[in-house]
Amino acid sequence: MAEKNNSVRLANDSELKDRLVAINRVTKVTKGGRTFTFAAIVVVGNEDGVIGYGLGKAGEVTTAIQKGVDAAKKNLVKVPVLKGTIPHEQVAKFRGAEVFLKPATTGTGVKAGGAMRAVLESVGITDVLAKSKGSSNPHNLVKATILALSEMRDAYTVAKNRGVSMEKVFTGK
Repeated sequence: MAEKNNSVRLANDSELKDRLVAINRVTKVTKGGRTFTFAAIVVVGNEDGVIGYGLGKAGEVTTAIQKGVDAAKKNLVKVPVLKGTIPHEQVAKFRGAEVFLKPATTGTGVKAGGAMRAVLESVGITDVLAKSKGSSNPHNLVKATILALSEMRDAYTVAKNRGVSMEKVFTGK
């Protein structure tokens, strides 16, 4: 199967909102004592179908978060969002984390846990049912959720790939 490229470039980064998913404190013990560093996983999105994630590591929390935001802005992907939900069910796996996403009717809300919720809200999805199976590691959950979202295709994309016009789909002619 051909690799598809969903990378996106935005005109300005001011429309991107960042959400902190998790912070991990790492301790390195040396002869001179303990050294603390921080790793922050951050999700950025414009709440209109564009999402990215990044990992930042630094000696201070604020610096780690800023590095994560900068890394997230470098790998943005476009996701189809239809009327506040996703176009179809999707399952994706990344290492030990497996996620299941299912479209929901208007008014349902985002039924998802921590790391998945941050990703889904950042992309602009307001109604979805989501289940996390396997690992609860936030790094792998974020990556699995973004993988699932990036593999989604709406009806227009499928019709275009098949060489059918949408007018033909709706009218039957």
